[in-house]
Order: sequence, then structure tokens, then C-alpha cells
Amino acid sequence: LSRRVVGTGSSGRRALAGGHPGRGQGGLMALLQIQEVAKHFGGLRAVDRASMEVAQGELLGLIGPNGSGKTTLLNVLSGHMAADGGQVLLEGRSVLGLNPTQLTRLGVLRMFQMTRVFNRISAFDNLLVCGLAMGLDELQASRRAVELLDELRLTHVMHLDGGQLSGGQKKLLEFGACFMVPPRIALLDEPFAAVHPVMKETMAAFIKRRNGSGQSFILVSHDMPVVVELCPRAVCMNAGKVLADGPTQQVLNDTAVIEAYL
Repeated sequence: LSRRVVGTGSSGRRALAGGHPGRGQGGLMALLQIQEVAKHFGGLRAVDRASMEVAQGELLGLIGPNGSGKTTLLNVLSGHMAADGGQVLLEGRSVLGLNPTQLTRLGVLRMFQMTRVFNRISAFDNLLVCGLAMGLDELQASRRAVELLDELRLTHVMHLDGGQLSGGQKKLLEFGACFMVPPRIALLDEPFAAVHPVMKETMAAFIKRRNGSGQSFILVSHDMPVVVELCPRAVCMNAGKVLADGPTQQVLNDTAVIEAYL
């Protein structure tokens, strides 16, 4: 990458020149600090002492080949898996080891690669339930659900059961559920996979608008044109390690990234 390399730590991650502990992109204080996080499955090091930071209001692309540790890292960050080492700080507070409910209440929201919605209640009620669970009253949750259904172009299916929606519509519905109460950071795992191009545009536009208003994201995706369009910065993982971290286009042009992924 077009930056001065000042050394390689024991984790193999290349360090940036002029870095500042606790600082994210552009010198802003980091919202989320991931420090030497490790997750092993027997002898497999799924996440191997991975470190990165996300600044407040940043949209970070997390890329890499299948099996590189991206989803496992999101599972650790969202409390669905326990780490075997390392530290995770949210605005300076250690959150490693908290369960998904505790992290959700702190504003760490997760969208899964495999879509999860309530199949036997309506799309509207899916969002209503999420809003009530996040502390909204029924009137607030109802208004917010209607706003999101309109913004995500799901108003015409709002009274259909979740199980009656197409795969893309379910993705949009789960996506909307993450924003019934604006999160501090949204962890999106392959939101564009197997989604109709029109729905992908709807979702990408939503992410862009929210990020423009200060919303923070980690976006895992193999859709490189969308990553380039949305994410000013990207981190590439391979074999559980952080392979490269920097401006997205420079990461994609890096020789090691090309060899391992592209």
C-alpha cells in the first residue's frame, strides 16, 4: 500500500506510520477498537490476533476470501462467539465477553449472512417487535416501522408474513430491524449476497445516507464495486489475519491482497 511501513508485529499485521493509539480514520477518536482478537476451533485459527479500529461515523469495508475469518470476527464482536484472546473496546469500554442482548442494548447491531426474520408475523410486526424490544413504546415503534418500510420500499408487502417475502425482501426487512433504534455501530455480513439489483441499490443508498449522517458501519462483502463505492477504507483478512488496512482502492491494488483474494 502507498504508506510507509514501520514494522511488522508478532501478529503479522503491517503497522501504519504516524498512528495514534485510540485514534481512528482522520485522527478521530475510535468508536470501536479491536485489539489482537483471537478465535480458535481446535487447531484452526479462524481469527488470528486481528487488530483494527473504526472511527465514529466511519464506513469500514471488511473483505477477504471465504474462510478468512470475517464472519467469525463479527460473531465475536456481536457476542455470538466467545474470543480466545484479545480485547474489544467500545468508546474505551471493554465489551469483550458481553452477550448479544447486552451488546444490542449498547448499540452494537448485527445483520446476519443467513437472513433471520420472524416468518409467521407480518413484515410490519417484525419491525414493531424489534422496536419494542429496543425500548420504544408502541406508537414510536409503529411510526418508525412505517418510515423504514417506506424508505426500504417494502410498504406494499408490510402486511405479508415474513415467510411470504422473497429472499431479497427478507434481507431488507432484517436490515430495517437493525435501524429501528439507530445503532452506535452496525455490523453487516454480506447484505448484498443473492439480492436483486434493485433491492441492492435500495440497501446501498440507505447505507450511504445513514453514513452521511454519521452512522458507523463494518460492511463485510464480496461485491467489490459496492465496497469501492461505499467504503473509503477497507481491511483485508486472510487466514484469520489482517493482511492490509488502508484506503479501499489502495488495498485492492496491493500485491498481497491480489494474490490472496482477487
